[in-house]
Amino acid sequence: MNDFPVVPVAIAGVALLVFLYFFPISLWITAIFSGVRVSLFQLVLMRVRKVSPTLIVNSLITATKAGLQVTSNELETHFLAGGNVPSVIKALISADKANIPLTFKQATAIDLAGRNVFEAVTTSVNPKVINTPNVAAVSQDGIQLIVIARVTVRANITQLVGGAGEETILARVGEGIVTSIGSSVSHKEVLEHPDRISKLVLSKGLDAGTAFEILSIDIADIEIGTNIGAKLQIDQANADLKVAEAKAEERRAMAVAVEQENRAKTQEAKSRVVEAEAEIPKAIADAFRSGNLGVMDYYKMRNVQADTDMRDSIANPGGQGGSAKPGREEGRLS
Repeated sequence: MNDFPVVPVAIAGVALLVFLYFFPISLWITAIFSGVRVSLFQLVLMRVRKVSPTLIVNSLITATKAGLQVTSNELETHFLAGGNVPSVIKALISADKANIPLTFKQATAIDLAGRNVFEAVTTSVNPKVINTPNVAAVSQDGIQLIVIARVTVRANITQLVGGAGEETILARVGEGIVTSIGSSVSHKEVLEHPDRISKLVLSKGLDAGTAFEILSIDIADIEIGTNIGAKLQIDQANADLKVAEAKAEERRAMAVAVEQENRAKTQEAKSRVVEAEAEIPKAIADAFRSGNLGVMDYYKMRNVQADTDMRDSIANPGGQGGSAKPGREEGRLS
């Protein structure tokens, strides 16, 4: 037991594992029996280039059995570019069985563009249905309609690279629905003939520049929303009312200001009258001093004033219209 060469056996075992890793003989034999032309030296070079020989050989076997003309160098190149080799092979086989023109170059380009090439081919064979979100539109009579449409599309292989996706399709369909309903005179027309929306939207060629081809647009549901026209009229009426109230308040404020101004002018005029009446006694006194007014003339003037006050009191029993002035409370002088 002590003479057993453990270290040489271990070294030989490690060397054998390294040899089998770089020289996958079993994989090479499998390729030969499967009718795939790949040399053992090519498999070694794949290991050196950090390419999985198992992945490449299995993909070659699958492609060869399906009758596809694909080389190992093409698969290695796509693998080193970061592509999904099995997905490309599956897509090519599905396209070939469905008589869809798809080359290896197109498939690798679609795969490297970030799209699932196998799913694209499947969608091209079996179209899928995309449900639009609720699309709200208003007809010319002011009634809102909420529409849900189902868009049946299939992948357009030639435009998968650089073509717009499902979001663009949904946005264009929604825009077409809004345009179609907005051009309708009444919402009843839309409810009676919903197929007009589909025909009008489908005739616009909404799939231009997208990665899909629209096969049909079907209106799944139409619901009546709010009366937008009446709501807008109510809002406009409320706005007009507020404007009218503001203008009326402005006119009232101006009238109040004018009234206050007129009162001020009236008080000013009354003060002037009082000032003028205050000058009368002074003028009489000056007339006495200057000899222009005698005592008898003064008494005659007082009698005239008394007669005037008596007539005013007779004409206005309540005493409201009396024109009594200071000094007239005396009786009539004879």
